[in-house]
Amino acid sequence: QVQLVESGGGLVQAGGSLRLSCAASGRTFSTYNMGWFRQAPGKEREFVAAISWSGGNTYYADSAKGRFTISRDNAKNTVYLQMNSLKPEDTAVYYCAATLSIATLRDLDWYDYWGQGTQVTVSS
Repeated sequence: QVQLVESGGGLVQAGGSLRLSCAASGRTFSTYNMGWFRQAPGKEREFVAAISWSGGNTYYADSAKGRFTISRDNAKNTVYLQMNSLKPEDTAVYYCAATLSIATLRDLDWYDYWGQGTQVTVSS
């Protein structure tokens, strides 16, 4: 069992930065691959970024490439999403999720555990 708690969301102007954190409970965090997803009002939840259990492999949605960086600290049971050059279209609730599957980190259906989400609002 893994419990996830996101933090770091807020209101930021376009062009600004935020760093989201996701703190996980449980001693098995380092065995889980982690992902960040987001859901804007009226839209489906979508993949943003993912990182393998070791941190050795990262994956990004096209919308996040070059602007967002996912990382993790297994000693702190935490995964991060550094978001730079934010745009109004990045406004959404951001969720972290955990999965033991490595095959389909872009697919939310393969994730077993989810956090409650943190709101990110980017003003123009």
